[in-house]
Amino acid sequence: MRQSTKRFPLVGILLIGFVLFGLSLSISISVGAVAVPLDTVWGVFFNRTGLANIDPTWSGGREAIVWEIRFPRALLAAMVGAGLAIVGASLQAVTRNSLADPHLLGISSGGAFGAIAALLHTGLFLGLLTVPLMAFMGALAATILVLGVSQVASATSADRLVLAGVAVSFVIMAGANILIFLGDPRATHTVVFWMLGGLGLAQWSHLSYPLAILTVAGIWLWFQSARLNAMTIGDETASTLGIPVARFRLTVFVAGALITGVMVAFSGIIGFVGLMVPHIVRMLVGGDYTRVIPISALFGGILLLWADICARTVMAPEDIPIGIITGLVAGLFFIGILAKR
Repeated sequence: MRQSTKRFPLVGILLIGFVLFGLSLSISISVGAVAVPLDTVWGVFFNRTGLANIDPTWSGGREAIVWEIRFPRALLAAMVGAGLAIVGASLQAVTRNSLADPHLLGISSGGAFGAIAALLHTGLFLGLLTVPLMAFMGALAATILVLGVSQVASATSADRLVLAGVAVSFVIMAGANILIFLGDPRATHTVVFWMLGGLGLAQWSHLSYPLAILTVAGIWLWFQSARLNAMTIGDETASTLGIPVARFRLTVFVAGALITGVMVAFSGIIGFVGLMVPHIVRMLVGGDYTRVIPISALFGGILLLWADICARTVMAPEDIPIGIITGLVAGLFFIGILAKR
């Protein structure tokens, strides 16, 4: 995957990105089945956080909608979008495959398997944390399985690792479909909605988990920018620079699995964000991963915020699964790329 040269100043892109993010976050909290004015949104925020004392001019019901439902949902959307975009960019570097994304290794399939098992078979034995916890355990098990298959088959090269991930994904999804077939038909609509992506599990008490993983693993991947740049040129070049190619690639895969597993655990399967955002970012700032990683995180959050806005407003008061929105946007985006190139 060839790197492109820098096209726009980084400071300008960051400034525009942060303005867009603030605007997107505000609109995401404001719109919905019950519209809330922007001054009310931020009035509730300043009051709840203690940053300012504002005399409430809004009802308790609107305050509950803003603070208990929409704020955590919007923040979860931003974190999920950022995490998937970072992982997609990193996988595209180490595999030198421009179509790589976080679902490449069967991680999302493992998360789906765990969530389906909780929703249809084990029950919520740990309360509301049962589904995200079992989804994360499934994603982690899928990652370990992919790494095990790659070691047994000596599939340490980029293309063979991809094939191992695809094969494991097919096997796990077959198992997930068996769980659906054996489960209660009355509950399958919940499973289908989760598999198509949704942010309905967002709660303040849960946001610390994706935030912690995104911060630690995301910063680590950013610190590996020089190595990721070398990997985009080729394994031979990276080896001559002293990079242990196979070990580094596996380490990036594990970090990506950790981020994706946690995000999938709380949002369901949301595809194409990690595939599309890095392409947009490289067109804006070039191929240097010192820039690609943080800008991908920023634009990934913005993209998923707007996808969630569409999901909640197109057929209000019903929510469209957010994976449908991202899939439609990504398909149109790549058709446009093909038409131009």
